[in-house]
Amino acid sequence: MSNMMQPQIILLKEGTDDSQGKGQLLTNIAACQAVVETIATTLGPRGMDKLIKSETGEVTISNDGATVLSLLEVVHPAARTVVDIAASQDAVAGDGTTSVVLLAGSFMQAAKEYIQDGVHPQVIIRAFRKAGALCKERIKEICVSVGDVAGSDNVTDLLIKCAGTAMSSKLIHHQKAFFAPMVVEAVKTLDDDLDLNMLAIKKVTGGALQDSILVKGVAFKKTFSYAGFEQQPKTFASPGVLLLNVELELKAEKDNAEIRIDDVSEYQRIVDAEYRIINDKLEAIVATGAKVILSKLPIGDLATQFFADRGLFCAGRVNKADLTRVSRATGASIQTSVNGLTSDVLGTCEKFEEVQVGDERYNFFTGCPESRTATIVLRGGAKQFIDEAERSLHDAIMVVRRAIKTPSVVAGGGAIEMELSRFLREHARTIRGKSQILINAFAKALEVIPRQLSNNAGFDSTDILNKLRQRHAMDDGIWYGVDVTTGDICNTLESFVWEPTLIKLNAIGAAVEATNMILSIDETVKAPPSKVGDKHALPGM
Repeated sequence: MSNMMQPQIILLKEGTDDSQGKGQLLTNIAACQAVVETIATTLGPRGMDKLIKSETGEVTISNDGATVLSLLEVVHPAARTVVDIAASQDAVAGDGTTSVVLLAGSFMQAAKEYIQDGVHPQVIIRAFRKAGALCKERIKEICVSVGDVAGSDNVTDLLIKCAGTAMSSKLIHHQKAFFAPMVVEAVKTLDDDLDLNMLAIKKVTGGALQDSILVKGVAFKKTFSYAGFEQQPKTFASPGVLLLNVELELKAEKDNAEIRIDDVSEYQRIVDAEYRIINDKLEAIVATGAKVILSKLPIGDLATQFFADRGLFCAGRVNKADLTRVSRATGASIQTSVNGLTSDVLGTCEKFEEVQVGDERYNFFTGCPESRTATIVLRGGAKQFIDEAERSLHDAIMVVRRAIKTPSVVAGGGAIEMELSRFLREHARTIRGKSQILINAFAKALEVIPRQLSNNAGFDSTDILNKLRQRHAMDDGIWYGVDVTTGDICNTLESFVWEPTLIKLNAIGAAVEATNMILSIDETVKAPPSKVGDKHALPGM
């Protein structure tokens, strides 16, 4: 009896790309490497910028890792992992986005050699996870509390140095002596919870960077205003501030309802009723004693002129975030109705004024009793320049915020990576088997940070790395890193090149997890694009 041929079973739709095995793993690593190489040159004080033009023609110039990767629109599913860890680093720590991508790429490159030699990915994953845990333990062991750093007079000086380090690789690094104290002062204005929503950056094109100002309170651009606005006073001392989420505008009757009438006098009665309703609202607002009235909804020409006649200031269509910050700063509560208004819902500030900033007019609320918010009015030339300056300030603000919340730092300039590399090499000597080789490979991969810092500055990275290895082998060499000014090495802790401990902990943890995720993928299934009327039924069904 002849053997019956087994029927072919089709599980996947025709045209599905089903790639698996070692080749697919190496392809995924190569895709991630391509992403890493794109932003490697942006690392450090001498890093280069990237110019990215979108489909709509908008041009962005930046050296912020997370920003560049988000604009590149990476479509490879494995390479998206690298983009995601840069975004997570930006969200959690605010800085170190390029570093985390470089570390992940270096770990994958280290693993690639052993994958090609036939080592099982799970062996590599276990070793790398162990190495990552050892690195975190070592960082926590050697990190320095900001209050214990020699030569520091107060915590504010230390925070300014942290902010300066964050700006060193950014577009505004030449102005870091101007911006670092401003950033620290802005962050220290916030509540204990350091809510970043209470710190705004407003961009005004024109002028120099040094024309930027810090407003200890709230500042926002003058809103759209109706006739009568210019007759209102623009400066008040200790005014009552009323915040509304109420529309103070007459609507055309045809927008509200359709009413059939037989007599013209009936129409006039309807119009008069509308006027009485809004007039009663305006009288109730004036009765509170408020001098400054802000509303999230429109304040029309009738209300604007009404307030102008009584020497009051009003602004409608105020952005929700700005209205919330005014509420937090002045102590005013946002009202959704004008019925039953009392003076206790009002807020106050020492001074309200409308100020000309460049070509724009801004409303400033300063001297607020509940001063838990701040605004940086950022000046600059071209739009791309001022946008990148804003991203630079955001990174510095996040670094200072983290330094306040977790007041411990490590030395930058590749010093902490070199120390971790030395530590892992010593640990590797105490273990046996494949783990020893893999942890050594992990240790070597950590050197990518000082190497790239040297390359980006135009120095001989081999020479500098040899000096760093030699110095870190000594007892007093723990904080030696790359000196991008002289092309040599120096004690970066004493040079005030500091980074919050959390940034490094998160960067190494995220890079290891991303590497292990890529290594754990042995098959990629890519479905073909669906067609209209496509039939997916299996044969025989």
